[in-house]
Amino acid sequence: MFSYLCGMHYVSAEGLGKSFGINPLFDNISFHIESGDKVALIAKNGTGKSTLLKILAGKETVDRGKVWISKEITVAFFEQEPRFQEELSVLDNIFHHKHPVIAAIKAFEAASESGDTDALMTSIDQMDHLSAWDFDAKVKQIFSRLNIDHLIQAVKNLSGGQRKRVALARTLIDIGFGNPEVLLIMDEPTNHLDIEMVEWLENYLNQQNITLLLVSHDRYFLDNVCNEIWEMDRSSLYEYKGDYENYLEKKAARIDSDLASIDKAKNLYRKELEWMLKQPKARTTKSKSRQDSFYEVEAKAKQNLDEQKLKLEMKMSRLGGKVAELKKVNKSFGDKIILKGFDYTFKRGDRIGVVGKNGSGKTTFLNMLQGLEPADSGKINIGDTVVFGNYSQLGLQVKEDKRVIEFVKDIAESFPLAGGGSLSAGQFLNLFLFPPDKQYTYISSLSGGEKKRLHLLSILFRNPNFLILDEPTNDLDLPTLSVLENFLLDFQGCLVMVSHDRYFMDRMVEHLFIFEGEGIIRDFPGNYGLYQQWLKTKDSASSTTESRAPSPVIVKEVANRPAKPKLSYKEKKELEILEKEMEVLSREKENITERLHAQSLAYEEVQQLSARFNTITENLQTKEFRWLELSEMQES
Repeated sequence: MFSYLCGMHYVSAEGLGKSFGINPLFDNISFHIESGDKVALIAKNGTGKSTLLKILAGKETVDRGKVWISKEITVAFFEQEPRFQEELSVLDNIFHHKHPVIAAIKAFEAASESGDTDALMTSIDQMDHLSAWDFDAKVKQIFSRLNIDHLIQAVKNLSGGQRKRVALARTLIDIGFGNPEVLLIMDEPTNHLDIEMVEWLENYLNQQNITLLLVSHDRYFLDNVCNEIWEMDRSSLYEYKGDYENYLEKKAARIDSDLASIDKAKNLYRKELEWMLKQPKARTTKSKSRQDSFYEVEAKAKQNLDEQKLKLEMKMSRLGGKVAELKKVNKSFGDKIILKGFDYTFKRGDRIGVVGKNGSGKTTFLNMLQGLEPADSGKINIGDTVVFGNYSQLGLQVKEDKRVIEFVKDIAESFPLAGGGSLSAGQFLNLFLFPPDKQYTYISSLSGGEKKRLHLLSILFRNPNFLILDEPTNDLDLPTLSVLENFLLDFQGCLVMVSHDRYFMDRMVEHLFIFEGEGIIRDFPGNYGLYQQWLKTKDSASSTTESRAPSPVIVKEVANRPAKPKLSYKEKKELEILEKEMEVLSREKENITERLHAQSLAYEEVQQLSARFNTITENLQTKEFRWLELSEMQES
């Protein structure tokens, strides 16, 4: 029995173990969750994260150990693959509790959507009687922010993204109603949400007095919502207080300590192995004890803690002078305008992030760029040397009765490297966290995350020079994301991506196409973090101007005075200098990009050029942000 006070402890676990077949997912792990904890659980796909969440939610059982959950709390579970009563409506699935307030809100929402006046008046009377309007306001906010409408349609007709948002709404409404003591368990809650929705969810979770355990690959989301990180690694659980950066530092220190311990075990193992080989067949009790100790030392000495770091110098198909050019491109679906007179000429080395609300046309734009979707008017000209690599949200399209290694070898036997030589299909798979034993399993036996990783790998293995990635981070674990980031940081071709993962976007892209609606696309010179800063500066300047608006009497007096210069002389000179500096840096960047495409460079020279390329990129971003500030002042 556990002897913890229910008022403090929500969950206690001791010696938990779970296996599938002969392989343990985790073994002998213990932990406690207390009121107010907000914990992020991270690990490689296939190591038991989702299984552990299901155990705590009562949907799976443990093989070993004990779990105690306070009877005073409610456990709410948001699953990766939400379950619904498919024939019932969105409304019926969300408002599933049998309670007068829930029933009243459900009736009111149904009457509002159907337009039945009599039913609406009856439901309003019931809402007044039960004082249900405050809770209904929260419900409406959730629906609005998650873009949930058409509440009377059947759930079976929803897309994958709509299903996730409906499931999220159901979970948030559940925790806002009933027992105030709630443990909220969430498995990848940000998948299929646009950036605006993710930021709203962050604020919502921070405002609620809830206890949280979640799995997510979104590092900004983790930092903004959680105060503790748990990592499942080699069937064990490690706990780290603080943010993601602190976790990385502490993990590195732990691995260094483990490596030193393994080195000592290896030295002892060599001595003990020599003793074992010399032992006669007849063993004494004393030697039997030493034998048992030997096997423990052997297991320690043979641990493999190597973290795969992907560093590939690709021998990429060279991009010609003409990459891609879009001139006066228009695209609409009925009254919905996607592009209106869009112009852009792609350059070698462009790294562009595409952001905007769900349904604003981001995926349509990516498809038009590749010729998969026609433009209504205008021209899209693609260079002869362009080789597209398209990672779409459709997922892996392949027969699953094939082994992983066979699937990759059907694409190519090897991957060419810039310095000569190549990687075999097996070596490439290993770099993307498919060890030899996994390479010979059937695709049908892979987890959802592993299939995503194989899909991504198959795109990159084709060696494209123009990568298009549509939500590449969905369902990928953090170790795989690290591998992908390392690959893309060395990628010298063009990169265009849609992603709601702000951390990933900030590391990978240099400017943004922002889909603002009505066919308007803003070309912003910087990453998402800089864009957010610019928005805050703009909003702050706008609110300051409004708060300082002079009274009507003073306006006339001010109007007769000479107009104040929008930019000071010093600021005008700064703007001129910035434009010249940006032009010089941009030319140098293009020059380095061309040199990096050359196939005769020595390894040391590639390293030096890459370091200078990164320095220039950071410098350019800083100058572009300042230039943007001054330009806005000049135009205002």
